[in-house]
Amino acid sequence: MTTIRKYMSMVKFSHTIFAMPFALVGYTYALTSTSAEFDWVLLLQVVLCMVFARNTAMGFNRWADRDIDAENPRTAMREIPSGQISPRAALIFVVVNALLFVVTAATINRLTLWFSPVALFVVMGYSLAKRFTALAHIILGLALAIAPTAAYIAVTGEFAVAPVLLSGVVLAWVSGFDIIYAMQDAEFDRQRGLHSIPARFPGWGALIISIALHAVCLAMVCWFGIWCEFNWLFWVGVVIFGGVLTLEHLLVTPTRQTNIGIAFGTLNGIASLVFATFAIASMLL
Repeated sequence: MTTIRKYMSMVKFSHTIFAMPFALVGYTYALTSTSAEFDWVLLLQVVLCMVFARNTAMGFNRWADRDIDAENPRTAMREIPSGQISPRAALIFVVVNALLFVVTAATINRLTLWFSPVALFVVMGYSLAKRFTALAHIILGLALAIAPTAAYIAVTGEFAVAPVLLSGVVLAWVSGFDIIYAMQDAEFDRQRGLHSIPARFPGWGALIISIALHAVCLAMVCWFGIWCEFNWLFWVGVVIFGGVLTLEHLLVTPTRQTNIGIAFGTLNGIASLVFATFAIASMLL
């Protein structure tokens, strides 16, 4: 059990709460907008794909960044640089989860199988992006944005506009809050030659970009709701979701970064769960 806890800590398993609720929204929309019937096995396959893909992405991130993490005082006690998990064991973990992801995707339908290598390329590519571009936050957003569209494809075997709009919501939302999280390492990134929005546009520059991305996120949420003609429950969820994002930006300023943990983890977890709860309730009713 200790070993399992170490690997769960390495991949920050609790952060699955960010994308998983949006995947469930995509899954539910697929059921309610088509003639598809609810299938517990398919739901389990979708959840497993989410878990395996995220384990692959985070495991690869920790493996690729092991030397960088060792130099950064904030991350020096992570599992690999502190010696709790060896680089070789972490890489084996990544390979196993990547294979499990592809195999599970193959059991769903042909499109999810074809899509799986592309998904792996994106989710693993994020880990290398900060070495050459400040747009790494956008790539992370894209990695998580795959979830709702992939869940819809798992049910229907085809693309549609609505889940792509929902993926746009996730892309802008995640990119925005990752910029806030990256403010902690802005000075370290500049010294190490790494790229990020806070390193390139310090202080309010980074926060304004984050706010702009979250404004785009809320616009995409409204577009999604209007496109799908959801009822009032959905819009109640949108208001609360927007309120949580606003609170996130009120808690963090260039001179007040002690609340980044709350803004990044707690509030975004709440935002995701609230939005998904009201969106799913709206569809089921």
